[in-house]
Amino acid sequence: MIMGETAQELARVATANLKAAGIPSAPLDARLIMRHVLGRRFDDVLIDPMRRLTDEEERRFTALLGRRTAREPLSHILGRREFWSLPFAVGPAVLDPRPDSETLIEAVLDHVKDARAPDGAGLSILDLGTGSGCLLLSLLHELPDAKGVGVDISADALSMARTNARRLGLDARATFAESDWTAGLSGRFDIVVSNPPYIRRGDIADLAPEVRDHEPHLALDGGADGLEAYRRIIPALGPLFSADSGRPSMAAFEVGRGQADDVVKLLSQNGFIDIECRNDLAGTARCVTGFKE
Repeated sequence: MIMGETAQELARVATANLKAAGIPSAPLDARLIMRHVLGRRFDDVLIDPMRRLTDEEERRFTALLGRRTAREPLSHILGRREFWSLPFAVGPAVLDPRPDSETLIEAVLDHVKDARAPDGAGLSILDLGTGSGCLLLSLLHELPDAKGVGVDISADALSMARTNARRLGLDARATFAESDWTAGLSGRFDIVVSNPPYIRRGDIADLAPEVRDHEPHLALDGGADGLEAYRRIIPALGPLFSADSGRPSMAAFEVGRGQADDVVKLLSQNGFIDIECRNDLAGTARCVTGFKE
């Protein structure tokens, strides 16, 4: 156990340990772990930083700190991650939702607004490689009259997605299916979204330990050039689009750094029109969209 006599001292030592482990967000992580352990009692620490933790609280704090020092993602330790201002349960079976992916949500919502369907009335959404369900469920949260299907090859990921749908009160409009991308799917959809694996296989070893050692490689490994999943998905989308909606169907993909032009080319070669790229907040081309009539 860390020999901190007070919560303030415990947090100070924890921050130093996390910094020594190479974690840039050490002060924030120490504070969030403390909040997780203390719950409502965390307010007492804010009022009185000299407050002593109970032996059990200190044991729990020290154990969780050890996990973070070993570079386990903070989201796994806390069991949740915020995305699109919504709380998502996460763990080793799924990728952590990341702010970059919100670029895709924005692109889809802008299209829906332009299509004059602000509540998503009549819209059906397909999320390929749904993972935690963050893309599909965030869209359904914003579009209360839409429905959707999340597909993943991992049964464990689908279990987590179903948990998130239930916790967010969206399980009546979201269904989930175990499938290898589009294999066996027979529905018709107005919007298809996907954040497929796009890390080049040779680059995985160089990822941060939180990602390399704790997130599923199945959701990271995009093959030799990172584009393997796009080559499988894009040619298979045609039969899945709604034919009688009276409006163009949309595909929206998250892409890795430097991959946007290649995905644009794949969409164009497969009959998509009005193809556009959208940058994330860092100025990286992060989302590629295209339409079919």
